[in-house]
Amino acid sequence: MPEVMNTPVSAPAPIPKKPNRRKKRVVLKIFVVLCILAVLGAGGVFLFRFLNESEETSAIYSQPAAIGSIQSKVSGSGNAKAQESAAITLTQSGTVQEVFVSSGQTVMAGQPLYTIFSQAAQDEVDKAQKKLDELREQMDAIQAAKDELVVRAPFAGKLMDVQEFSVDQILSKGSTVATLVNDKKLKLSLYFSYAYENDIRVGQEVTVSVPAVMEVFPGKVEKINKVSYISPEGAVHFEVVVVFDNPGTLTADMDAAAYFAAEDGWEIYPYEQGKTKFYEIRSIAAKAGGPVERMGDMLLNYANVSAGEPLLYLGTATLDEEILAKQAEIDTAQLALEEATGALADFNAVAPINGTIISCSLTPGAEVKSGETVIIISNNTTMVVTIQVDDRNISFVKPGHMVELTWNGMPYMGTVTAIDMGGAQSGNGMTNYPVTLSVDNFDGSLMDGAWLRYSFVTSQSEDCVLVPTTSVKYISDKEGNRQSVVFVKRDVRPDDVPELDMPELQPGEKRRFPSEEEGFYPVIVETGISDAQNVEIVSGIQEMDEVFVNYTVTDYSGSW
Repeated sequence: MPEVMNTPVSAPAPIPKKPNRRKKRVVLKIFVVLCILAVLGAGGVFLFRFLNESEETSAIYSQPAAIGSIQSKVSGSGNAKAQESAAITLTQSGTVQEVFVSSGQTVMAGQPLYTIFSQAAQDEVDKAQKKLDELREQMDAIQAAKDELVVRAPFAGKLMDVQEFSVDQILSKGSTVATLVNDKKLKLSLYFSYAYENDIRVGQEVTVSVPAVMEVFPGKVEKINKVSYISPEGAVHFEVVVVFDNPGTLTADMDAAAYFAAEDGWEIYPYEQGKTKFYEIRSIAAKAGGPVERMGDMLLNYANVSAGEPLLYLGTATLDEEILAKQAEIDTAQLALEEATGALADFNAVAPINGTIISCSLTPGAEVKSGETVIIISNNTTMVVTIQVDDRNISFVKPGHMVELTWNGMPYMGTVTAIDMGGAQSGNGMTNYPVTLSVDNFDGSLMDGAWLRYSFVTSQSEDCVLVPTTSVKYISDKEGNRQSVVFVKRDVRPDDVPELDMPELQPGEKRRFPSEEEGFYPVIVETGISDAQNVEIVSGIQEMDEVFVNYTVTDYSGSW
């Protein structure tokens, strides 16, 4: 029989069970919830500690009030400029002939700088001068025409044959106004025989006889005319004109004679006596036409008038208008000539001020154009610095005050020379006033355009009570009045603690004021001047009073 082998038979593998997914989801949710609760708990602890940090991590910092000195200063910046500067700009083109200066050279006012030839500039001057001369000639003509509207006496004398006039009467040019005679002197024409030709000369003294008044008067020979007057007896005579003063009782057409004393003592007489005449006679006529405006006070027959005395006034409006228009033209032409002359002077320029040549662009032989600035001169021995001082401190600034200045670490001293109260500029709740400082710059170290820092003392106090600026708090009292308050440490509560409207501490806000539990009590103080660190206390506290300064805060590093 075949051998039967006994091979063990393994049991069938069990069927695997499906995982319980529902149970796992519950466990996961529980885990997440626990994590959230943990985070919230930690955050709450952190928030609690943060909100109470000022109480848990803050400490009071205080110090005693001290005796000291304090100054109140104002500081800022200002721009420096040369006190004087001059720029020479050409107005015409030309050719540079000579240059006498160079950049960096010091010059004195009136010192020659250069010469440039410019035909165009010279032509402008000649043209402007010619125009002005023509206008002045035209003005003289108009003015002369206006002067002719007033009829005047050409010389001193007596009026005769005066015409009658009325206001608004139209008078034509050339109309006769009167006759003017010079009766201050009289002349007499006499004839003498040529036998006395060498005995009579111009300027010779003569005696004049006037039978009507039975007087004689001294006279002189004014003129000798070598004419040929033939007498009925056949004798030839020459004319002698004699002039003598009128004492006021003589007139024309009076019989008169004159005789000379010859060298041999004999008297020389004329052929016959003559008639007196006025020394000068002139008809006065109007030189222009127009309506009569008024008559002169002395336009009367036999009135004695002085030379230039007005006799008759004629009117016209057009001449006045022409004079005004022509004067405007002359003013314009004068300005044009001054500008042209100034432009020409720029081509033979001299230094207008003392100073240093900042720039010089000229070289001999070069062509220059109109509009080019060829030389700039700056007088920087004295600099001008303009600063702005606000309305809180402007009252402390006076002309002559000294102001400390610094630039690039170098000190300077400025003197207040001007305060421009009219140039105030407002903004950001305050008004600034320009203040001009004069700064000595004899060594030239301060440059034009530099910005300097300035400071000056507005007030100061010696041996006063001082506290840190952070010690002074500003709190309203129960009536709403803003008070300056300092918190002072006391062993017991004072009786005079003021009632203040202390602000409530908001969530997250750090404490600003100490409490009575911490031993500090508010004291209303009067403050004086202050600087960046300290405040002067005029009244309220005394030296060595322990005053609250601020809270110091340390980092919290504890465990949750």
